[in-house]
Amino acid sequence: MAIRKKSNKNPPVLSHEFVVQNHADIVSCMAMIFLLGLMFEITAKAAVIFVTLQYNVTIPATEEQSAETISLYHYGIKDLATIFFYMLVAIIIHAIIQEYVLDKINRKMHFSKTKHSKFNESGQLSAFYLFSCVWGTSILVSENYISDPTSLWRDYPHTLIPFQMKFFYILQLAYWFHAFPELYFQKTKKEDIFRQIVYIGLYLFHIAGAYLLNLTHLGLVLLVLHYFVEFLFHISRLFYFSDERYQKGFSLWAVLFVLGRLLTLILSVLTFGFGLARAEDQQLNFSTGNFNILAVRISVLASICMTQAFMMWKFINFQLRRWREHSSSQPQSVKKKFVTAKGKTSRKERENGINGTVTSNGADSPRSRKDKSS
Repeated sequence: MAIRKKSNKNPPVLSHEFVVQNHADIVSCMAMIFLLGLMFEITAKAAVIFVTLQYNVTIPATEEQSAETISLYHYGIKDLATIFFYMLVAIIIHAIIQEYVLDKINRKMHFSKTKHSKFNESGQLSAFYLFSCVWGTSILVSENYISDPTSLWRDYPHTLIPFQMKFFYILQLAYWFHAFPELYFQKTKKEDIFRQIVYIGLYLFHIAGAYLLNLTHLGLVLLVLHYFVEFLFHISRLFYFSDERYQKGFSLWAVLFVLGRLLTLILSVLTFGFGLARAEDQQLNFSTGNFNILAVRISVLASICMTQAFMMWKFINFQLRRWREHSSSQPQSVKKKFVTAKGKTSRKERENGINGTVTSNGADSPRSRKDKSS
């Protein structure tokens, strides 16, 4: 499982460079410790908490609902151990994609330092967004959330969720937690650290909020919608780095970005302002996981609206900056073409002595020959 970048330098053991160069090997050894712990009876009970999902509830089969027993899950404090283990797995997969895919492309394309970092970021995120979109969509289809929008708020609180749903949220939290140590491993610039922390923090805040407040159905729909739009942006940026004439992807992303924000607000308002607001049980109850009270609904809806407004503000600034760059570069190119066209004279003009020059062919022109003959 060695994932070591080839380098002629041998930094001191446990030094800064040593940890950065060999972080994937170190993390792989840590993950192997938990997997080896499953093989021994003494450590199996502790290792299971890290590797497998906890808080399993088996519902016996009934004639009305199903003919087979159903295994559902709820959350608890032990989920932190599971998130930690899969955070290690995310770091390993991140290093595999970086070394065996992105680094090879970077060596062929010869990107600048700025494009190199942006290409790596888009490459990692596009792979994650694609994987999450496909997996999330399969859950939505299998649980019939798309065909029945009322399932977003019906039978709230959604304390018991299927295996796929819980595993999806565990991996989402693990991935975004792994982004914090990656800031150190990837040697992120100091001026970019704050932007990255805000970016990661917003994801963790909303995903953890949907998970802890038992709003997993709504959270899954909004995540798949958001990830699809973000995937389109990052895959368009990858194509743009390979060919700067490629702009169609950004135009499509701009349209879907606005539509995605509107659809997010519509679904949120329907869920909190229409569905949950009309529920019979609107009392705070931690034992049953019911958070359907007015204060919580307003707080959650306000946080979603503020996040969408923040994203739209960033989007508008991004589009205005692109428009300014395009408008400023266009007059220069037009002026350059005009000067070039003005500086070039046609062959006919050069032959007829235009622009202050007299050619040898001027004496042999038809008019000159006519004058001579007369």
